[in-house]
Amino acid sequence: MFITTLLNALPGVVAQGLIWSIMAIGVYITYKILDVADLTVDGTMCTGGAVFIMLVTGGWNPWAALVAAFLSGMAAGLVTGLLHTACGIPAILAGILTQLALYSVNLRIMGQSNRPISVDKYPLLVSARNVREAALSNPILVCVLFTAATIGALYWFFGTEQGCAVRATGANPNMARAQGINTNFTTVLGLMLSNGLVALSAALLAQYQGFADVNSGRGAIVIGLAAVIIGEVLFSKVFRNFALKLLAVVFGSLIYYLVYQVVILLGLKSDDMKLITALIVALFLAVPYWKGRYFAKRTGKGAGSHA
Repeated sequence: MFITTLLNALPGVVAQGLIWSIMAIGVYITYKILDVADLTVDGTMCTGGAVFIMLVTGGWNPWAALVAAFLSGMAAGLVTGLLHTACGIPAILAGILTQLALYSVNLRIMGQSNRPISVDKYPLLVSARNVREAALSNPILVCVLFTAATIGALYWFFGTEQGCAVRATGANPNMARAQGINTNFTTVLGLMLSNGLVALSAALLAQYQGFADVNSGRGAIVIGLAAVIIGEVLFSKVFRNFALKLLAVVFGSLIYYLVYQVVILLGLKSDDMKLITALIVALFLAVPYWKGRYFAKRTGKGAGSHA
C-alpha cells in the first residue's frame, strides 16, 4: 500500500523537484562557485512568483512575465551585492537585510499576503493539474526543458571570459585581483545571476501551485543547500564536468523531494519538514568530514604499518 501511494505521488515529486532544482542551481552559484553565503534567496523565492502572477493577471504574456520575474530576482541580487561590495557589509548580513526588505516589497507587489492564479483563466506554462497527463502540457516535460536550458546556458556562460572571472573570484579573490579582475563587479554579477534563477524557479512554482504567498520562500535556502550538498556527496566522484555538477544539483533536488514525500507518507507532519531538512543537510555536510577524519586516518595507519 505504501509503495503504491508513493508511486502515485512520483509525478508530483519529479515536477516539484525539477522546479526547485533551478533554485538550487542558483544557490550553487553563490555557495560553491562564488563562495558567498547569500540569504537573499528566502525573499527572492517569493518575489519571482509575486511578479509573475501580478503581471499575468494584468494581461502580460507568460513568457514576458517569466523574463520580468528573472529580472526582479537579479535586481534583488544587485541590492545584496551593492550592500556587500559598496557598503562593506558582510555578505551574510547583506543578504539578511535584502531578505527583510523584500518581505515588504513582496507585500507591495501583491497588495496582500497571498495571490491565487488559475490555469482555467490564464495560459500558464505549468500546472499541477496536468502532472499526470501524457501531453505537452505536462509540467514534468516543461520543467525538464527549463532545467536543461538553464544548465546549457550556465555551461556556456561560465566558459566565457566573464564567467571564468566569476569562478576565479570565488576560488581566490586575491589572485583574481592580481590578474586585473574587478572582484566587486564579478561578486555582484554572481549574486544577480543566482537570484535571477531563484526568481525564475519561484515563477514556475507559483504557476504549478496556483498561488504566490509572501511566506512561500521561508526556508528556501535550506532546501537549496540540501539539494546542492546531496548532489555533491552522492555524485562528486562521478560528475566532474561543470555541466554534470549542475546536473548533480538537479538529482539532489529530486532526491530531497523524494525523501520529503516518503516522510509525509510515513505520517509525519509537513510542519516538521524544516527540522527534517536541517537534519538532512547536517548529515550530508558531516559525511565528508567523517570520511576524512576517520576513514582516511585508518587507511593511512594501515598503509604505514604495512610499509
